Parts: sequence; C-alpha cells; structure tokens
Amino acid sequence: FQTSPNSRHEFSPLLLDYNFLRNTTVTFDSIMTANPAIYVSMRNQFVPKIKYTYTYTSPTGSLNPILWETTVTEGGNLLSLFYVAAGKDFSKKGKGLFGNPFAQFVKLNTSLRKTWQTGQKSQLVSRVAAGILWAYGNSDRAPYNEQFYVGGANSIRAFTVRSIGPGKYVAPNTNYAYLDQTGDIKLELNLEYRFNLFGNLYGATFLDAGNIWLLKKDPNRPDSEFKPSTFFRQLATGTGVGLRYDMDFIVLRLDLGVAIHVPYDTGKSGYYNIPKFWDGVGLHFAIGYPF
Repeated sequence: FQTSPNSRHEFSPLLLDYNFLRNTTVTFDSIMTANPAIYVSMRNQFVPKIKYTYTYTSPTGSLNPILWETTVTEGGNLLSLFYVAAGKDFSKKGKGLFGNPFAQFVKLNTSLRKTWQTGQKSQLVSRVAAGILWAYGNSDRAPYNEQFYVGGANSIRAFTVRSIGPGKYVAPNTNYAYLDQTGDIKLELNLEYRFNLFGNLYGATFLDAGNIWLLKKDPNRPDSEFKPSTFFRQLATGTGVGLRYDMDFIVLRLDLGVAIHVPYDTGKSGYYNIPKFWDGVGLHFAIGYPF
C-alpha cells in the first residue's frame, strides 16, 4: 500500500518455502559430512515466513534523488507460538511441521542509493547495502537460500558469485568451494560514474567493496566471524569499467572488474595483494543497472 507519493509498504503475511533433497550424490554427501553447518542449512525443512518491505523514493523531479529500501523477514515464529500455546518451550529445538523441522530466524536487509546528476547525460551513483541474519530456537543455521553472499554482476564485480568471505576465510581450491562462502552479515559499498559515449551507448567506471561474516564461530571456517574492531580491514575491493546500451525498455550491460584487495593473506604485502593480475579480473554480462 502507498501511504504517500514517496512511501510504499509491502506486507506478505505468509510465504511458504519447502526445501526437499530428493536425491544426493556421493560427492554431495561427503561435502555435507565435512561441513555440518552447511548440511543443517540445506536439510529437508519448511520455511514459513512473514515479510515486510518499506521503500522510500525522492519526489519526482529531484535533482539528486535517493532510494531507500528495507526488508524485515521472520521465519518460523508464528508456528513456534502454537507450540507455546500447547505448553512447549518457544526455543525448543526439533520442532516440526508434517514430520520435517521448520526454520526459525529473523533477517534484516537494507539498501540506500544516492544519485548526483553531474551533467545532462552523466551521473554519479552510490549504494550502501547491509544485512544481518539471526537463526535461533529451532535452527542453528538459517536456510541456505536466506544466507548472504557477495560477488557477481550486481555486487563486487571484480569477483565471481560466492568467491569472497566469510571474513578472512579462504575456501579450499575445489569446484564446490562456493558452498562455504555464505554468511549472516553483509556489507557492500558501491560507487559508479555513468556517462554518455554516443547515442544510446553509455560508459561507466566503478569502485566496489564488501564482504560477509558469520555471527557464530564455525570451526570449519576459521576467521569467518564478525569482529567490530577488524571488519573494515576485511572488505574486499575492486574497480573497473563498463558499457551500457540503453534500448529504452531494457539496458544491456557489460562490466570488466579488476580486484584490488582480498581480505585474506595472499603472501603479497601492501594493500594491493592480488598474486596475479589476471586472477583478479571478472567479466560480467547482465541486464539492467547493478543498482
């Protein structure tokens, strides 16, 4: 519902997801055995959710508009209240629905975007995006698809999806390393200058930074928990250039990202600690602007 020209509220009283592992491979089972936290987040479970989103946009015609969007999602608490009504402990583990456990968590996600009009066909756009996810009661870990990750075409573009974090954790060099690279806390910072080249073709230069962290220690992922005194030094950073072709109804985008810094020790001193230049290059083709 729209309470004013600038404020929009969206409320979803019930969203029901169901995770079901129909069959697994030997490789998958070995990965899950080695990492119990990942297994808990991927097991068969119901995910009953309630979600609320608030969006604020600047008045039409604003020279330097902002867009602020915040979403609060809770999972499993309504079902837990029925357990309390039946005389059971709200925080008891193992509560189930139709023979399967259900997830219990609270998630906050917020994003603030600011645009400065620097010319008739040029603008400077910044974004700050942050989130926190707390699993409790029935769950030690939130469902895998609710966890945060960074990297990719709409995130830190010098890195591929799920290739950074959590924290200073370095994933093993395997094809399945990305499974471990999710977290409970996320922070992203983006700055992009967009300018017209000719016609409907636009160029861009950008600077991205961010990482994810865990709220609780995980022995399988050392140095991955959030610490207020060190988190800022654990931000991965990257820069790059891009092209955008604006077809009015759709925007085609090509970004070339170059890594500047990773949060873990690479054996190379200084802020630029990428061992090999080409190891820190990411190419992304996407539809629409990144933010």
